[in-house]
Amino acid sequence: MAESNFVDYVKIYCRSGKGGRGSMHLRHVKYNPNGGPDGGDGGRGGNIYLRGNHNYWTLLHLKYQRHVFAEHGGNGGKDKCHGTDGKDMYIDVPCGTVVYNAENGKYVCDVTYDGQVVMLLKGGRGGLGNFQFRTATNQAPRYAQPGEPMEEMTVILELKLLADVGLVGFPNAGKSTLLSSLSSARPKIANYPFTTLEPSLGIVGYHDMQSFVMADIPGIIEGASEGKGLGLRFLRHIERNSLLLFMVPGDTDDIKKEYEVLLSELEKFNPEMLDKHRVLAVTKCDLLDDELIEMLREYLPTDLPVVFISAVTGKGLGELKDVLWRELNSESNKLQGIMAEDTLVHRDKDMTRFAAEMLDEGEDVDVEYIDEEDIEDLDDFEYEEDEDA
Repeated sequence: MAESNFVDYVKIYCRSGKGGRGSMHLRHVKYNPNGGPDGGDGGRGGNIYLRGNHNYWTLLHLKYQRHVFAEHGGNGGKDKCHGTDGKDMYIDVPCGTVVYNAENGKYVCDVTYDGQVVMLLKGGRGGLGNFQFRTATNQAPRYAQPGEPMEEMTVILELKLLADVGLVGFPNAGKSTLLSSLSSARPKIANYPFTTLEPSLGIVGYHDMQSFVMADIPGIIEGASEGKGLGLRFLRHIERNSLLLFMVPGDTDDIKKEYEVLLSELEKFNPEMLDKHRVLAVTKCDLLDDELIEMLREYLPTDLPVVFISAVTGKGLGELKDVLWRELNSESNKLQGIMAEDTLVHRDKDMTRFAAEMLDEGEDVDVEYIDEEDIEDLDDFEYEEDEDA
């Protein structure tokens, strides 16, 4: 099977630049024996920034870039020459990227919109040259400051898709078929479980040239929050969705029970997801007659809108879009409020659960743990660079 181009998490080692040291130099020129101090300041080390870029939709371009280093600052020189500033490094990421500290799982920062720039690591300040320390009582200082040290961190970049509507359902519930019917997206569709192995996005057109974004994720099964099936690898992609569309096939023995199982898995993964608006779509209704549909309504949940649809025949799709648009634009469910930085609630990453997920992936994983040998290699690399400097 060909390797997927959808990469939603990477782990990289980042290091900012150290500041250049100040110069300790005394001016000695002909006809000016008492030239005095003229050592220049060192340059600052380069910073590392994250930058939102809407031209990227996965982290594939960072998959094999395990190290990101900013330049060190240049040392100060004589004649009060200032050292060169280290070049900053910009890491372009898709919108919706969350950064965690790989050592302890602590939340670091978040990039949510195109053009947003967030400083990840700050470069060290350059040291002052001896010219800055001259005084009336110390006219020839023979010392200068060293540059500030660099900062380093191993980070996990995790992509959470930004969409208006997220599709939630068991395998073979008709999620991909619905997305292909409402949008131009063409996800893989087949008559076996877990056909969808990576999230898909589609733009659904509505009246008056309006539209909203719908996200399809791989099917969820009971115990997904504990790692069963495809596990919780893709559940994070609906954390940022404004509205959740639960999809249950009409030929299911107990529609309400299946809906409650899905809701329970989301609650175990992130209890805050229960605060989102929800809509229930009963799919494959081309297999049901009108009398059976009316009878099923009595056994369905009453705390959310319910729509009976068939993506094959187009039954109920217009009503579904009306319901989704109404819920999206209700006062209590504005997408702008969900995406606003001051309303987003960030949780630290559970590294034990993350480790289990990575082990389930086997050898072909996008995130690799840095072992002791890797750390020793990095230390050697830094030491060699320090010697050259």
